[in-house]
Amino acid sequence: MKASTYLTAALSTFCLSSLLSTDAGAQDLEANLVTSGYSAPLYLSSPPGDNTRLFIVEQSTARIKIYKPASGSTLTFMDIGSIVGSGSERGLLGFAFHPDYATNRKFYVSYTNNSGSSMLVQYLRSASSQDTGDTSTATTIYGPVSQPYSNHNGGCIQFGGDGMLYLGFGDGGSANDPGNRAQNMGQTMGKMLRFDVDGGSPYSASDNPFYTGSGGLSDFIWSLGWRNPWRFSFDRQTGDMWVGDVGQNSREEISFEPASNSGGGNYGWRCMEAYRCTGLSGCTCNSAALTPAVHEVTHSGGNCSITGGYLYRGNLMPNMVGRYFFGDYCSGKIWSGQPNGTNALSNVVDHTSDLAIPGSEAITSFGEDANGELYVVDASGGQIWRLEEACPATANSYCTAGVNSSGGGAFISISGTPSVSQNNVTVEVAGAINNQFGLFYYGANQISIPFGNGFRCVGAGGIGIFRLGPPAQTDFFGDMTRHWDLTQAPSSSGAGAVSAGDTWNVQFWYRDPSSTQGSTFNLSNAMEISWCQ
Repeated sequence: MKASTYLTAALSTFCLSSLLSTDAGAQDLEANLVTSGYSAPLYLSSPPGDNTRLFIVEQSTARIKIYKPASGSTLTFMDIGSIVGSGSERGLLGFAFHPDYATNRKFYVSYTNNSGSSMLVQYLRSASSQDTGDTSTATTIYGPVSQPYSNHNGGCIQFGGDGMLYLGFGDGGSANDPGNRAQNMGQTMGKMLRFDVDGGSPYSASDNPFYTGSGGLSDFIWSLGWRNPWRFSFDRQTGDMWVGDVGQNSREEISFEPASNSGGGNYGWRCMEAYRCTGLSGCTCNSAALTPAVHEVTHSGGNCSITGGYLYRGNLMPNMVGRYFFGDYCSGKIWSGQPNGTNALSNVVDHTSDLAIPGSEAITSFGEDANGELYVVDASGGQIWRLEEACPATANSYCTAGVNSSGGGAFISISGTPSVSQNNVTVEVAGAINNQFGLFYYGANQISIPFGNGFRCVGAGGIGIFRLGPPAQTDFFGDMTRHWDLTQAPSSSGAGAVSAGDTWNVQFWYRDPSSTQGSTFNLSNAMEISWCQ
């Protein structure tokens, strides 16, 4: 839901603080459909710094599609369906851009081939087209790795903040890890592998915890004891790793690894399923040698397969920044939790009913765009949804209004909703000098500099100062209103463009020719306004 708001300078700081509470359970979120029509979409990403395109991976067709929000167009970036085997949990399973993709054109895919074996392969973007992957440039980084079963193949790949490429392998499949592969250091299954893709063949990272330089499996292993780390991610701000590890019959698991970790962790499968002892051999349940989960989800309510997500760092959900989002493939539920610094998620909130995504979605993945905005990938509906806060009342009064010749001061307020799509915000000033020229102006920075008979509290912030229309005269009461029209310059384009996620500060300058304070102009208080979609 989107609620219209009305804020005036009469609202106290306490009221505004209460209104803008960061209690996640009190926030009104919504899911907005971005694009649809995909065949079993599995993942979404964007190249670093690219705000114009979303890349969407289709698992069974082994196609990578590009969606361009500005035009609403969709095209195929690459199709490797002829070399990818699908069915069950096989197919095109992972996709990652090199951190220097803009200059070196490298990207990586993880898939099961037509023999059912896992592959990690590097490709190059076409030198002549930003929208085309060159299938002739394949370089095998790792594989083929024979998979004993068609499930628990893992396949998620992500670059960490250390510039290394991580690849998650499931335990090989069937149920209860019949070969105890996750605990066997001679088996690839149930491991997190780590590659130095810039170091040349064999691409092993020499600081991996079990590295010997032999070129064997141990040179690549980062951690072990995973059942099926289907989706994992790195916090773009801290480099911390978050993993959604799919459970067996009872529990689903979220695991956490700080960026400072040097690897070698054992995450407990098959003797533990999240916090539960399974009774299976291979390791010792609750041993100090194991790294415990930070959160578990039971199979009540239709849950059956966790989908790890991201720690949110975007702009469209300002009250959700720093919370970890995750979901369940079977129930379609979506939660977020707050890392509490003690190896646990606290204040876990179920957002499913609030988001109200229609249908029986199968959440195969979450995705991040270049700005850190969060998306839900729905395989059953072939849809991509973006998560946002329903437009909140994000306006705060700050700065002291200068005393004018009438004995009072000028105070500004806004009416309407600070929503780019609704475009209905009106800025109003009351208490200025009547029948005198004044103007509203806005900028990115908050400052406090004596100016005229007041304080200039809006700065350029390296971007500029922008007028909201030409100067105009106040009315008989010293009031003035101005529609902040986002379809008109300077708010529509260029440096002063107002976009969802932006925060701008606005103030009113006005003439005061009768003042005896040493200057013939003054300024109002100021307001900070954060805009949503």
